[in-house]
Amino acid sequence: MRTAAPGQVSDRRQQAYCIYIDPPPTGKTLALLKSFDLEIISGSRLRSVWKLAWPLVCLNLVNGTHGIVDHILVGHFIVSDNNAANAAIGVAWQVFLVLVVFITSVFHGMNVLISRNAGRQDRERLSRVFYTAFMASFVALTFIFGPVGYLLAPGLLRLMNVPPEVALHCLPYLRVLFVCGTPLFLMFLLTGAFHASGDPKLPLKLGVLTTVLNIVISTVLITGLGIFTPLGIRGAAFGTVLAPMVSGLLGIRLIYKRRTIIQPPERHRLMPDMRLLITMMRIGIPSGLQGVLLNIGGVMLLWYISLLEYSAAAQAAYIICYTQLFSLVSWISFGLRGASGTMIGQNIGAGNPKRGKEGVLIAGALAGFWAALVGILYISIPGTLLSLFNVTDGLVYDYAVTLLRYLSVSGIVLGIAQALTGGLQGAGATRPPMLIAFVTQIVTLLGFCQIFLSLNRLTPEVIWSAILLSHILRLLLSFLVFRRKGWEHTIAHLDTGSKPLV
Repeated sequence: MRTAAPGQVSDRRQQAYCIYIDPPPTGKTLALLKSFDLEIISGSRLRSVWKLAWPLVCLNLVNGTHGIVDHILVGHFIVSDNNAANAAIGVAWQVFLVLVVFITSVFHGMNVLISRNAGRQDRERLSRVFYTAFMASFVALTFIFGPVGYLLAPGLLRLMNVPPEVALHCLPYLRVLFVCGTPLFLMFLLTGAFHASGDPKLPLKLGVLTTVLNIVISTVLITGLGIFTPLGIRGAAFGTVLAPMVSGLLGIRLIYKRRTIIQPPERHRLMPDMRLLITMMRIGIPSGLQGVLLNIGGVMLLWYISLLEYSAAAQAAYIICYTQLFSLVSWISFGLRGASGTMIGQNIGAGNPKRGKEGVLIAGALAGFWAALVGILYISIPGTLLSLFNVTDGLVYDYAVTLLRYLSVSGIVLGIAQALTGGLQGAGATRPPMLIAFVTQIVTLLGFCQIFLSLNRLTPEVIWSAILLSHILRLLLSFLVFRRKGWEHTIAHLDTGSKPLV
């Protein structure tokens, strides 16, 4: 009998919790496997960034479309004072994302390991990374975060001091996210994995399908078309969580048909590879905590807004402008951040980190240029933009116009900072962005608001100023870290017994 090497599990023990599927691909099948994209690690830097960025940017634009459609439908078909139903959607997402930090940590660790192994053209390892992340996420979302989130939702809204008119719409939306959100997050996992492996067009195709289904389902369920009963805010939530089911199943089918770079495992484990999961967590936890800090900052900012004299109007202005209209900037910057991470991760895996860093700077320049163009729209036609959400006058309109002026500058700053953050995280250097998030989002943003609150001078414009200040500081700190040497050589181990990936 063969003896297991130190640090490995014996064959007999593996067989005890593995289910064998089809045999490994034959030589003929291997010849038909999707090839790695070598243009990501060679040739023009601008071309490499563009090749990674444009599908992801388009995907973010497509994904964001259903959010805007939901808000437009909710604003027109759900009666609420000061657009409270619109504010409820934004509040629900802030709470939801804070509680699923474990999942976002796994996702980021997975992306880093997949991109590095794609640069090394190691198909077996990156496929093993994906399967482990998939299993862990499915179990955690379905059996832990869903039930716990459903039970804690009312208390969390009370803790945030959400106005009653907003909480009335927020609670049912939030509970649907917790109970039925597994397909949505598994679609996020597929998107990140395909992109990190160097196949950005497939997530775009799946994203278009998801968005079309989302818009159709949300429209039918919110308004009650045909035989369906109007579900109001619940209809928007069900559209968000049901549409990814079809796209997610299609993506998994493509993997098992061996039409993607990621391949199915030779045998299914009933439990994820814990050593590999721990590795992903080590890489991803700082990024997950960064996301928590950013979302806590957002949640606490909503709390400060709730203390204003006309809090419901200010919250609606914030949700419409910062969550929806500002997405014209954030969609692009998030796409370029993802491109930066994949670019530097694959180039590190290929042994050329310098080329990856140059690609990150190019991504930052593109993000800043786009944000400047969008900022011109914020300043020149705010009324036209706000009318899409049925906001034409009153306090919500006044607050929103002022906020858009601040965001016209903030978008440029944040867009560049996002690209730099993507580069750091893609290299596995996830701690500096986490610390930067703490300094800017907690100390600066919330500290600024608290000072003015203690002076009894907290106003919407003070809060809008705090947002801009935190973004400027975030860019400065990110640039200082990016200029330092050594972070691009962060070593990530696949598991306890493996060699470093760089």
